[in-house]
Amino acid sequence: MPLETTRWDPAEHLDNEEAIAAYIEAALEDTGPALVAAVLADVARARGMSEIAREIGRSRAPRR
Repeated sequence: MPLETTRWDPAEHLDNEEAIAAYIEAALEDTGPALVAAVLADVARARGMSEIAREIGRSRAPRR
């Protein structure tokens, strides 16, 4: 019988400020810019880009 797996989404586990901070710190300690960018994308998905934009006083729309 084949092993069944499911996709793991880190954003589902970033449900508080401490978890988010630890996740970002681990990425900054150990890796290059590609993983840091992926970690920040996970945090944005977990928190919601609109909420993040509102907190920093920016529009969600990208600059051109």
